[in-house]
Amino acid sequence: MIWVYRFLFLPLLLLLAPYYLWRMRRRGGYAENFSHRFGGTDSLPPRRPGVHRLWLQAVSVGEMLAIAPLLEAFHREGGTEVYLTTTTSTGFRLAKEKYAALTIGIGYFPLDFWAFSARAWRKVRPDLCVLMEGERWPEHVHQAAIRGVPVISINARLSDRSFRRSMRFRAGLRPLSRGMTRVLCSSKRDEQRFKALGFEAERLQTTGNLKLDVHIPLMPDADKARLRRELGLGDGLVLLGSSTWVGEEVALVTALKAARERGLKVSLLLVPRHAERREELRAMLEKSGLSFHFWSSGYATGEVDVAVGDTTGELRKFTQLADLVFVGKSLAPHEGGQTPVEAAVLGKPVLHGPRMTNFREIIRTLTEAGAVRKVETHSELIVEVVELLQDASQREKFVAAAQAWHEENRGATERTLAVIRAQLAGRPA
Repeated sequence: MIWVYRFLFLPLLLLLAPYYLWRMRRRGGYAENFSHRFGGTDSLPPRRPGVHRLWLQAVSVGEMLAIAPLLEAFHREGGTEVYLTTTTSTGFRLAKEKYAALTIGIGYFPLDFWAFSARAWRKVRPDLCVLMEGERWPEHVHQAAIRGVPVISINARLSDRSFRRSMRFRAGLRPLSRGMTRVLCSSKRDEQRFKALGFEAERLQTTGNLKLDVHIPLMPDADKARLRRELGLGDGLVLLGSSTWVGEEVALVTALKAARERGLKVSLLLVPRHAERREELRAMLEKSGLSFHFWSSGYATGEVDVAVGDTTGELRKFTQLADLVFVGKSLAPHEGGQTPVEAAVLGKPVLHGPRMTNFREIIRTLTEAGAVRKVETHSELIVEVVELLQDASQREKFVAAAQAWHEENRGATERTLAVIRAQLAGRPA
């Protein structure tokens, strides 16, 4: 089966290359270390006797943030060194910024073609391969198998869309399922889906969602006040559009205007999922008649109606300024949703659309806890924003519910570490 995959990979890569090259150029930052995509790596230190080497792949920013407790534990305990790879330029920049001291190297994950993958494996030479969330690459797993290296999938999940697609090709997934030593699922629902795809039950374990163990340092009040001034936000309420997509910003601008018509003192902070959309947002805001400031252009010189956080890796800071959060990619025509976890962990009232399929289990538990509210349409979003901004007592109920939810759903990090430690303990370093 691996030869079928190899045979199909190159034609598909060539077919899709123009689109991906265009997207990489649009988002920027991919020219650096481009050779990593073809199995090249920066020089890694020699293997040390008695020290295990772990290759950890985390696709982008959200996954990079979630692995922080794991990297800190490996570094603190000693005996394990980590080579960290990612797929996106934003993930790469964040890894360099946060994890340079906790790893032996940071690179881009190679394209999953046998020549590129094998070249990277010869350079890295890990004792254990760890894949985060949806990362399940047939060639990568095959290269591990022929070297006798265990592969553990952590925080493993299957979205509705991925599950439907995978069920169509279930027979072709058997070699991949046999190559995964352990699959540590983020929820019982995900575990049942992996079973349905043919993964052996003894290799599956629900350890919980690492993203729920996230610790976000709280900013002192003085720092928050300074950040508000630098963004151009006034001293009233702040409505945050978190990782928004096309069309959702328009609804939030309309909600801002509606809230102000009710006499509320409120500003809007937009954090688009893709910062390269800034010119599109600029055109929309110019038509709105509102004053605005883009964070990437420096500090604001005065108060504005709308601040745009068009930089990477700062959403957690921006969220701490919010009185109400809308989670993006959740209203039609978009599908999947962005993560509500950071907002809930920070105890913020959260609104979301009906299309949070990538976070179905998290949204289910948040809803049961009374920590979030769903809106079906752009119009309903506007109504709910105005209602909640007017009612501080309702917002406080959301805050208390979110904090209680977070406390009840922690522990995935230690359960995940226990499995990794046990796997490494059975291998000579």
